[in-house]
Amino acid sequence: MAHLKNDQALMSRVRRISGQLSAVERAIDGEADCASVLQQVAAVRGAVNGLMDEILESHLREHVAAPGLSDAARAQGAEELMAAIRRYAK
Repeated sequence: MAHLKNDQALMSRVRRISGQLSAVERAIDGEADCASVLQQVAAVRGAVNGLMDEILESHLREHVAAPGLSDAARAQGAEELMAAIRRYAK
């Protein structure tokens, strides 16, 4: 997925998620109440889901639906997309 290289918006999202995970780690280490930790973990999950959605959409647009792709390239992009969705859905 070379088209994601140097995507500052995606990198910002990843850094925010990293910060959220660090907060979960600190909460657990600091013996925070479980309800608070659950709320933080749910926020991380939502953020990762949003990141995944954005990358899936980008892959679809660039490797499946982009004009000018060969049939072979389009088929490969579709297979990659289906494999990622299957792994993500587990």
